[in-house]
Amino acid sequence: MLYHLFDYLQDNYNLPGAGVFQYISFRASFAVIVSLTISMVFGKTLIEKLRNLQAAETIRTLGLDGEEAKRGTPTMGGLIIIAAILIPTLLFAKLDNIYIQLMIFSTVWLGLIGFVDDYIKIYKKDKGGLAGKFKVVGQVGLGVIVALVLHFNDDVVVREQYKIATVEEAPAGVVVKEINGQLMYFKDVKSTTTTLPFIKTHEIDYSKVLFWMSDTAAKKWSWIVFMLVVIVVVTAVSNGANLTDGIDGLAAGTSAIISVTLAALAFISGNLIFSDYLNIMFIPNQGELVIYAASLAGACIGFLWHNSFPAQVFMGDTGSLALGGVIAVLALMLRKELVLPILCGVFLAENLSVMLQVSYFKYTKKKYGEGRRIFKMSPLHHHYQKLGYAEPKIVVRFWIVGIMLAIFTIITFKLR
Repeated sequence: MLYHLFDYLQDNYNLPGAGVFQYISFRASFAVIVSLTISMVFGKTLIEKLRNLQAAETIRTLGLDGEEAKRGTPTMGGLIIIAAILIPTLLFAKLDNIYIQLMIFSTVWLGLIGFVDDYIKIYKKDKGGLAGKFKVVGQVGLGVIVALVLHFNDDVVVREQYKIATVEEAPAGVVVKEINGQLMYFKDVKSTTTTLPFIKTHEIDYSKVLFWMSDTAAKKWSWIVFMLVVIVVVTAVSNGANLTDGIDGLAAGTSAIISVTLAALAFISGNLIFSDYLNIMFIPNQGELVIYAASLAGACIGFLWHNSFPAQVFMGDTGSLALGGVIAVLALMLRKELVLPILCGVFLAENLSVMLQVSYFKYTKKKYGEGRRIFKMSPLHHHYQKLGYAEPKIVVRFWIVGIMLAIFTIITFKLR
């Protein structure tokens, strides 16, 4: 909103200082400040209202240290995170940008699913919350919408670059630029190409999956492959964040690290020089996603003001489902979904620990007549609690691993 207001004032009245809103770095900085302010200051008011409404989830008896002290702690604190994401985004981003519109839609969609789940747990006294099948339908539905928009919307393109020796070699009507002493021309095209680390080109086209088809047919039907990938990514990352939200500050801190990394990748992808240096595809109009990612990072960090040990509020599914989902959608827009197993390694480990524990228990029960476990408890963070580690130590160590994974994610773009 403010971007469009100051853009109007700049164009029509030449207002001094209004032009500063053209800079993404300026708007991203203020988005972080506003996001932090909403989380830290206004979050306290919302926590009091949640406490007055007795919005406290029933704590399961797991035999873990400190679980009794958590009883009565308000949940649904994800409302703070969602507000701290949406308000700065609405204020500082270009609202006519398709990527911003889709991120806002995804945030609200997933927030509503999580809110309904928390509402059923708290006020309907149903510990199971929203039935799992409805959660999956919601996640799959979002995946389908995101895939269709990203594939068929005319504003979603990739800018391919072509190196030439002389200006005369370029096709008529294209703009030729000199970057680092090399003449290049660019062309915006629809593409199902995405980033794949550890290979020379760093890119792979989903149409290649349909190898038995002709090139023309494969490109025509590649959107189906892309849709399946989107559904899997959104569902997996959303559920991974949900499982990670088991001890104070873990999900929020991990999400903050991932968000900062995605903000950096959004800035690079939207900058012609940086994207060329790191051999990352340049995607027009994606610079605006820096604003959203900055708001997301600020919301997560600000939420830690209340959610760090001992927590004054839990984010609940309202926050955890939304965080994981928007991280997935953001990565898909940046065409970095295939690096998420590295960047979101903590979420992946939590997911795998549950899958392995359940599978092994069922297998051993069928084979030996009694279920056996790989971990003392799953998800993974509860395993370390059972080993006697204090909550803050587990959280900080998981954060350190998350930072290492974030750095390694950036490094992969220079590995050939």
